[in-house]
Amino acid sequence: MLAYKVIEIFTSEETRWQGRPLNEAIVQYVRDLKIAARCLVTRAVDGCYENGEIATRRLEVLSYNMPLRIEIVLPASQLDGVLPAIEEMVTEGIIAVRDLSVAAHKTRKSVIPRHTRVKDIMTPAPKKVTAATPLDQVVRLLLSSVFTGVPVVDGHDRPVGIISQGDLIYKAGMPMRLGLLAESNGDRLTAVLTALAGKKAEDAMTRPAVVIAEDRLATEAVDLMIEKDVKRLPVVNGGGRLVGMLSRLDIFRTIMQEAPDWQSFREQQIEVGNLHLVADIMRRDTQTVQPETSVEEVIRIIDANDIQRVALVDRDGRFRGLISDRDLLITFAPAHHEGIWSYFASRVPFTERGRKYREFRELLQARTAGQVMNTHIVTAEENTTIDEAMRLMTAKGIKRLPVLDAQGNFKGMISRDSLLRTGFGHGG
Repeated sequence: MLAYKVIEIFTSEETRWQGRPLNEAIVQYVRDLKIAARCLVTRAVDGCYENGEIATRRLEVLSYNMPLRIEIVLPASQLDGVLPAIEEMVTEGIIAVRDLSVAAHKTRKSVIPRHTRVKDIMTPAPKKVTAATPLDQVVRLLLSSVFTGVPVVDGHDRPVGIISQGDLIYKAGMPMRLGLLAESNGDRLTAVLTALAGKKAEDAMTRPAVVIAEDRLATEAVDLMIEKDVKRLPVVNGGGRLVGMLSRLDIFRTIMQEAPDWQSFREQQIEVGNLHLVADIMRRDTQTVQPETSVEEVIRIIDANDIQRVALVDRDGRFRGLISDRDLLITFAPAHHEGIWSYFASRVPFTERGRKYREFRELLQARTAGQVMNTHIVTAEENTTIDEAMRLMTAKGIKRLPVLDAQGNFKGMISRDSLLRTGFGHGG
């Protein structure tokens, strides 16, 4: 048997706490604790109070201020942390505590509460452009933002499309992704912006925009993102006007705020159903290199596989660090900015880069992965829960998380996209 406690509160409909009905305030308080507790409110049909007042549904004139019973069921170990606040909140009524022997406590994990709506978690008043906005202005806007996409609106503020980083690269000819462009030589950045100035947003945007209404459920937004394979959704009001943007980051931040500590639940012998672990969703085909691999080969792997980073492991498979295109740009740009720029420019064939910058290529062949890797990397173990992985990635601002086993061996990577596809919509 599991040792539990029941806090019982006998009060009335008229009782308030800080201007709110007491029952609503207590339910919200218990929910916000994120502990293994359940709360139940029942409304009586008849009753009386110490002052002689009677409440009954049998007579309309007396069917007000009906008695309420609020019950909170929680593990006994949590009682001392909860009871003092309850005693402060109950300004009228009776508080009782009794023991409860629980044979089993089972709960099904829900990452996003079902009642959460898009307008509750979206980013309001988002940045936007029109179809006539020059693309250099679009890039400047994105370089100053944490996002890599921006909605395109018409004269009535209705979304007609969206411009993503991919659109800028594959449709407008931007030579590299925004993160690398921000790290580039100032003259090179100016040259890219000048080249894009002659094009407009309508030349590169993806249309039509996949939008969602602000009153829709957040779980519906997740389903739509997965179905349409998009990273962000413009949010519209009843008139179809843009009022916000909902990104995967907004969803992950909500999970960070709302989700309890599921690991703690399991430690309390609570059976948690539908509990996804990092091992369930990671990619196991991630590219790896060893410390002695040449930097040129690392760049070739990044280039050929259209990826941004590779994992470095030793001969026994133990994880040692990551090498990203950004790491390489920062390492070589000060003395060899033309060469490294050419190596990462998206439309220059790899073999042509090598012929043009032969001396630089020889340098890349001489340097090894072990010399340039980044060892300050956040990792997760295979048994890490999905929501904890989200906390790590959101708090650290990272898009991919290496996964290790208990011995430190590299097992794979998880991404924001894989996190989104773990059943957080209605299908999960």
